[in-house]
Amino acid sequence: MNIFELDRSYIANTYARFPINIVKGKGSLVWDCDGKEYIDLGSGIAVNSFGLCDEEWIAAVTEQLGKFQHTSNLYYSEPCAKLAQMLCERTGLKKVFFSNSGAEANESAIKAARKYAADKNGSDCYTIITLKNSFHGRTVTTLAATGQDSFHQYFQPLTHGFVHCEATVDDLRKTVNENKGKIAAIMFEIVRGEGGVLPLEKSFVDEMVKISREEDIILIADEVQVGNGRSGKLYGYMNYGFTPDVVTTAKGIGGGLPIGITMLGEKLKDVFTPGLNGSTFGGNPICCAGAISILQRIDDKLLEEVSKKSRYIFSELEGANGVESVTGMGLMVGVRTVKDAKAVVSECIANGVLVLTAKDKIRLLPALNIPFDLLEKAISILKKACV
Repeated sequence: MNIFELDRSYIANTYARFPINIVKGKGSLVWDCDGKEYIDLGSGIAVNSFGLCDEEWIAAVTEQLGKFQHTSNLYYSEPCAKLAQMLCERTGLKKVFFSNSGAEANESAIKAARKYAADKNGSDCYTIITLKNSFHGRTVTTLAATGQDSFHQYFQPLTHGFVHCEATVDDLRKTVNENKGKIAAIMFEIVRGEGGVLPLEKSFVDEMVKISREEDIILIADEVQVGNGRSGKLYGYMNYGFTPDVVTTAKGIGGGLPIGITMLGEKLKDVFTPGLNGSTFGGNPICCAGAISILQRIDDKLLEEVSKKSRYIFSELEGANGVESVTGMGLMVGVRTVKDAKAVVSECIANGVLVLTAKDKIRLLPALNIPFDLLEKAISILKKACV
């Protein structure tokens, strides 16, 4: 059997895969088993921050592999502690909990917020407000947090205690008033990726921050996809001039290895005590060594390059033939096309460009350091596919 047949025979049918067997990659280029070259505008769904086979990342991971690959969290390890220090110094947050994925990072944020609220207001204060069209993970609890009914089908009953509101000032106020005294947290994505690459309006964010401060409601920023430089800032919330109480991230900070991160602010820095949370592989030294390599290179120069590339993409696609609208932030871009998005994806693949979808839009998540000539070529091919 070939790879396609092996996959269909032995792997659970949870992914609608494209008919491409990738065998190697370098930077923002990948090659399939037939030797065809593609420009990658998906970067593993915002994972490969510096592209494929990034030499600095490989060197950092390989060096740690030569020391030890894992030790339990009953012991100390330098990569884990160093990464936590770097994250706190870059964000102003105070403590870090490491896990393995974005969903786990969000689970830990939910636990932290509910523990804080229960300690302060009693066990009935556990409700968490999330936004419609949000996506927070695929565990039973993070599915409950996800504000899209299509993800809830077949998995009822989901974890109790989540309410979803529109990302409008009026609906947020209404939802807060309806749940007065019972709200532990508001959980949000600055850009709702899976929901259609939808950035939050500043007026809404300002109101959310105002309410949270007045009511002592914990603010949880889910930065799993938009974080780690993708927005043009280190984290997306930094574009809005405030600091959440909890920030979660994953994907791009690992550079290709699994890692989940829950950063806790002043209010929640001591909410976890021994035994209240844990993860066998959380803070794995190899994953942390890779993450250190990624984080230390997300500097002002790179962030300006991200913003410059973002401006180029928006300027090329806004008003282009076959394009209805362009949304997003930084190098997280959603493109609504006149043609069916799946047809556009197929045409891009045929012409050597890999793009993604989000609902009925094309979604672009290129590597942060994609060379400008490759980006220009890829956008040109995308524009032709939209007509």
